[in-house]
Amino acid sequence: MPDTAASSSVPPVFTHQEILRVFSGVALAMLMAAMDQTIVATALPTMASQFGGLDMLPWVVTAYLLTSTTTTPIYGKLSDLFGRKRVLQTAILLFLAGSLLCAMAQSMTQLILFRGLQGLGGGGLMSLAFTIIGDVVAPRERGRYQGMIGGVFALASVAGPLLGGVFTETIGWHWIFLINLPLGAAALAMTRSTLSRLPAGRTRPRIDVLGAALLTGAVTCLLVVVTRGDAMGWTSPVALTLLAAGLGMLAIFLWHERRIEEPILPLHLFRLPVVAVATPVVAVSAMVLFAGIVYLPLHLQLVQGASATASGLLLLPLVLGMTFGSVGGGRLIARTGRYKVYPLAGLALSGLMYALLGALPNVAGDGLWSTLILVPLGMGLGLVMPVMTVAVQNAVNQRDLGAATAAVGFFRSLGGSVGVAVFGAVFNAVVSDRLEGAGLSGRAVLDHGAAALGDLPAAARAGVLATLEHGFATLFLMAAALAVVSFAMTLFLKELPLRSARTAKTEAESAPATEA
Repeated sequence: MPDTAASSSVPPVFTHQEILRVFSGVALAMLMAAMDQTIVATALPTMASQFGGLDMLPWVVTAYLLTSTTTTPIYGKLSDLFGRKRVLQTAILLFLAGSLLCAMAQSMTQLILFRGLQGLGGGGLMSLAFTIIGDVVAPRERGRYQGMIGGVFALASVAGPLLGGVFTETIGWHWIFLINLPLGAAALAMTRSTLSRLPAGRTRPRIDVLGAALLTGAVTCLLVVVTRGDAMGWTSPVALTLLAAGLGMLAIFLWHERRIEEPILPLHLFRLPVVAVATPVVAVSAMVLFAGIVYLPLHLQLVQGASATASGLLLLPLVLGMTFGSVGGGRLIARTGRYKVYPLAGLALSGLMYALLGALPNVAGDGLWSTLILVPLGMGLGLVMPVMTVAVQNAVNQRDLGAATAAVGFFRSLGGSVGVAVFGAVFNAVVSDRLEGAGLSGRAVLDHGAAALGDLPAAARAGVLATLEHGFATLFLMAAALAVVSFAMTLFLKELPLRSARTAKTEAESAPATEA
């Protein structure tokens, strides 16, 4: 049996100043991980030209994606067992080691391996940031801090491509990794002093090694199929073998987790109505979110002819809207104690804005119209993710806080990963015929950007640009449809009263024994 005293212990009460110090440390750690997902993209063509191995280029992204996604729920459980501070600082050190090695890489193979190591650390940074805020702030007040973290994520989403473009064009691509070293050192110093009052973990922790291995294997196989299926062939023997292996390990994982005392991903959490609804909403909403973060900059670079740096600047209205939505929504939750209305409003608003972009995709590059559409689009997106985290944390036992928060992060990463891959496959299918006639492919355009269009004659380039515009319009309309799907699922979200203290009963504590 787990240590009952430890498992039922409640974190100490923190003053507002202490909360701000804790928030500063974890937000800095999360900033590194969030920015790393976007800063690398702008440097990929330069890396490929230096190292060669153009066919291996997508694995620079996939390696990080695989390790960070698969380790997210594992970090959550480990933090429940061993304490937040120790696990977060381990994640930071792994991330920094991977960053330094990436900057020193001498080949594409080395870069891919080191990105995988970096992802091993990155998987814990964002989910643990949300978990630690859950430790020190009561649910009623938690929304404002989760909203501020959402604002950090929004800032990183645009600062990443902007800084990546500036570094690559000036001091070299190595600095997209080296910039993490001072940020990581500051995060280590701040978390060392601010997290010392958090519980150190359970006295006799038991690690579900088999569950971690099965989850890692299943997610790795399935993500490789989803992200690289277009390149390897969806019905190829390799893809089908990976799919079968992934589904098989997933089935064994679910069987195993129902029988072990300390599961990596406690399945009883998904019997709670709030968790059962919030996690798929987060996954679909992440697809909607990444449609903007990934494909709006690409649209600006390919169709509007903007540079990587300029596209980052043109997306400032989006990040401002996301920051305002995250922070403002969090403050409204703290003031009213209600949370369900905000993701509904956010999904309705973002769906409408995506529909406008789908109908009039060329307005994304126009300063005034871009602002009028991207600001409310960002506000809508900013109202969704932090609210779902608050809702889940409010519904579970304190002893499951890390695992539950990591589950939200896992579904967010999984949804974003699948979304990017699906949008890429749809884009490739929509524009492939016209592009192949010009000697290109949709995948080549996505991978290599404007460089893939540079050598075309003017007449051919105009036709290709019109085709690309149609492809992006299709993606934006698809994002609008997914926002509608997420809105419909959110209607079923059970709204529980937000606790004003961490000692009040959660949904898990007040639920029947079959659900707890």
